[in-house]
Amino acid sequence: MAAKFVPRTVFSFSESIPRSYFLGHHKAGLEKMKKKVDSVDYVIECRDIRIPVTSINPLFEEALGGKKRLIVYTKRDLLNTNSVFRKNKERMRKLDEKTPVFYTTSTFAFSAKQILQQLKSDAQRLQDFGSCQVMVVGMPNVGKSTLINCLRNAGVFKAKVVHTGAEPGITRKVGTPIKILDDPNRSAVYVLDTPGVFVPYMPDGEKMLKLALCGCVKDTIIAPVTIADYLLYHINKNQPVVYQKWCEPTNDIHHFLEKFAQQTGLLGKGGMPNIDQAALHFVHKWRAGEMGSFLLDDIQLELSERKRARLEEPSFGKEGRREAKIEADKIAGRRRKERKKEEQQQHDIEITPNSMLK
Repeated sequence: MAAKFVPRTVFSFSESIPRSYFLGHHKAGLEKMKKKVDSVDYVIECRDIRIPVTSINPLFEEALGGKKRLIVYTKRDLLNTNSVFRKNKERMRKLDEKTPVFYTTSTFAFSAKQILQQLKSDAQRLQDFGSCQVMVVGMPNVGKSTLINCLRNAGVFKAKVVHTGAEPGITRKVGTPIKILDDPNRSAVYVLDTPGVFVPYMPDGEKMLKLALCGCVKDTIIAPVTIADYLLYHINKNQPVVYQKWCEPTNDIHHFLEKFAQQTGLLGKGGMPNIDQAALHFVHKWRAGEMGSFLLDDIQLELSERKRARLEEPSFGKEGRREAKIEADKIAGRRRKERKKEEQQQHDIEITPNSMLK
């Protein structure tokens, strides 16, 4: 009788994983946004729906301040089961309770019209004449340029004007205003495309893996096998059946990639499996929505941590802030200990069968 497959409960990763993808055009773009923010009426912040928490860039809070905002969760079609979306839709709204929130697919269609209606309504309130300018911001490769093209097509019935691509870094500077709405009796609405901006340093290595898996950093930054292993870890927790035509359920990424390469013809000299190519092909299939439907972020955990932070937040004073920092350090220390304990337990599970054979 075959042993029941048990997926990993934690993902062990090397602390040497790169923690930044903050490039020169990210920094330059952010500075340009800061200079232009006073001249825009509105900000649209795009986030990847698969990483609704991790794709939030805190730099925008500092750079854009209290500017009126709209949140767009892109790539809704990559959550191809309604149950996953329904379960998390309201949770995502709670991340920004006072801000209008929209969910769009890669082609946008109906959802683009909803956003245009919101912009049109706000433009009329913001200005009685002239034009309304909207800045579109977000992490690299979250779908900003695609959103602008679809809004332009739905709003003024014109073809795309902004270059798009599957890799991050297509947009490298703040663009010129692009008209997406034109009402002769009201304000015209223009949008500014901006380069995706990464954070200068990502202290959480797992968040870096999430961003890499979703294509927010170039595939050359982190080893393809590492990204594929992180994907396998998540698939095994959610829907291991999606890869059964290539391989039986496994936690061993090298075993999986060897079989996957053989089944898909990704072979090198002498018919040897091309492991790196297989890893990239596997990841690209998931990015295209072909390898299961799930979120990488735990939104409920994020909401709980925010609530706890609010309850623990000092009401005033330097001493209160110092105490809050000490408490935050204690929480971080506890989490590190918990993670090490989980990793040790996972390690013990993995070596037990071998130990029993001796």
